[in-house]
Amino acid sequence: MSRRPRRAALAALTALLTLLGLWTAIAAANAAAAGCKVVYTISAQWNGGFTANVAVTNLGDTVTSWRLNWTFPAGQRVTQPWNAAVTTSGTAVTATNLSYNGTITTGATTSFGFNGSWTGTNPAPTDFALNGVMCTGNAIPTTAPPTGEPGNAAAIVAAMQPGWNLGNSLDATGADETSWGNPRITEALLEGIKAQGFKSIRIPVTWGQHQASDYTIESAYLARVKEVVDWALADGFYVMINVHHDSWQWLNAMPGAKSRFDATWTQIATTFRNHDAKLVFESINEPQFSDESQSATYLNQLNTSFHSIVRGSGGGNATRLLVLPTLHTSADQVHLDNLATTITALNDRNLAATVHYYGYWPFSVNIAGTTTFDATTQADLIGYFDRAAATFTARGIPVILGEWGLLGFDRSLDAVEQGEKLKFFEYLAYYARQKNITTMLWDNGQHFDRTALTWRDTELASYIRATTRSGTASTDQVFLAKSGTITARTVTLNLNGRTFTGLRHNTTDLVRGTDYTISGDQLTFTAALLTRLAGARDYGVNARLTVVFDAGVPWRINLISYDPPTASAAGGTTASYAFPVTFRGDRLATMEAKYADGSNAGPQNWTSFKEFAYTFLPNYSAGTVTLTPEFFADVNDGARTTLTLHFWSGAKLTYYVTKSGSTVTGAAT
Repeated sequence: MSRRPRRAALAALTALLTLLGLWTAIAAANAAAAGCKVVYTISAQWNGGFTANVAVTNLGDTVTSWRLNWTFPAGQRVTQPWNAAVTTSGTAVTATNLSYNGTITTGATTSFGFNGSWTGTNPAPTDFALNGVMCTGNAIPTTAPPTGEPGNAAAIVAAMQPGWNLGNSLDATGADETSWGNPRITEALLEGIKAQGFKSIRIPVTWGQHQASDYTIESAYLARVKEVVDWALADGFYVMINVHHDSWQWLNAMPGAKSRFDATWTQIATTFRNHDAKLVFESINEPQFSDESQSATYLNQLNTSFHSIVRGSGGGNATRLLVLPTLHTSADQVHLDNLATTITALNDRNLAATVHYYGYWPFSVNIAGTTTFDATTQADLIGYFDRAAATFTARGIPVILGEWGLLGFDRSLDAVEQGEKLKFFEYLAYYARQKNITTMLWDNGQHFDRTALTWRDTELASYIRATTRSGTASTDQVFLAKSGTITARTVTLNLNGRTFTGLRHNTTDLVRGTDYTISGDQLTFTAALLTRLAGARDYGVNARLTVVFDAGVPWRINLISYDPPTASAAGGTTASYAFPVTFRGDRLATMEAKYADGSNAGPQNWTSFKEFAYTFLPNYSAGTVTLTPEFFADVNDGARTTLTLHFWSGAKLTYYVTKSGSTVTGAAT
């Protein structure tokens, strides 16, 4: 979600051939056939339970991944599936392929089964749909939409990779583009972004505070937006503009807000109707509506009206790429399917779909103990992109990931540990490439310094700009106790298709067999190496090692000396409370909060592990941990709350706080 602050000739020939290849591929996709037949068999049934087998025959062109949807007519439930992954929402069921059975060639059949439960009656479902196509037992030719040039949308979207968001500037809801803390946009800024390798810029624009009561947009503001757009186009960018925070300011009051939406887009379309085809329009950012029961209807109305207004304005708008979002720009299947229905009805080649992704939520904000880029976090990303690709790109409709990043960045760039953050960024970029999804990094000033024109985190920037896979490892931190004998330590490499080529300390190549050993993906640092590099074992990072691969970004590992942290008693108020912590080289990973009876304390009490930065925040230079007003707002008055601070070394620290009205006392014992 976009956030308010809190938060030459040969080359030309090659490009032409690339575009022709893309057009041919899309034309072929649009001329494809779809269709399917399902045989649903109950092989066994007993009181309250049954076993079913589902045979799916593909009557259309080959599919490389599949999704079968149906609805149980009598409230049955799937309890144990095999050869498919099954999810349910009420009586609606979705079965998707596993890693080994995603491809179904023309005329071929794949089967899966499940045990289920029933009450009353157990009739067979009849409304099966394969990848959104109803299974009628017939092949259905997919007609190619007539509007615009063949394959133009996919060619443009591919050429937009990678993209960057000029966030929290023209979308700011204050008096002007600086009201959310960013400097005024300059040509130098755009040139600085161009130098980083970005091919497209998404310029979010909020219009509401610059409109008169009759919805006329202030001429000065429209001219400013045009100025920035023209600078970006002159730099060679593809440029995407939209209606942004208006989505929650006034557009959520549909249906009454539609006339204002239409008036807004009529003015935007008129202003830019003769602009270069590299200018792209996105209807609305992260649509949401007060009446959730009518959300799908309202979004269809807005997207359809936007399409009609822009196409009807003529000029370059007749074939300009238009981008349509799902509800909330979510890749939940129901929202993808609703947008697919809209796009099919519009019958226009020059459309793209857009979704946003900020990661698996517990990882993205560091809550519920999800501190690492683990299998669950990776699976969430894979599922998200797979659904978008199966619904759109597999049908010749390109997909733009209009925003991506981590939600925890809104409060602290330390909310997710650096190495785990890098693994997320590396994998997302890789998997998006695999699915032909164009990505546009969300940056509200947190990543690229708009005054210095440099990256705030150059290590992260290396992964953002990478165009191939990079090797990583199980950790980027090796903790060494300040006292005692240092022993050899092993980390597991995530080779990601790369080959290990060496280990360095600064610019010095270390010696295999003496300084380290490598066996498969197991990299072991010898005790002699660690002891030498730890030196006097001052608290904190004593050395940085670099794991080098045959390609991609090298992986950095910090050698850190530490002792278990300690804490001291402190008083304060619910509005401002911090207690002293002597970190002694260690770093805080997460924090639990519980009452004396073992129940969970504080906000989001479905988990004892609290959200990083929202409820607690370490300050390593000041030697404190702050507990926020939001934390105390959900802590019982008078109850002693036990905090368990978990550190990356594995150390734990217990601390106790008691809230009495607005007064807080804390002690380490």
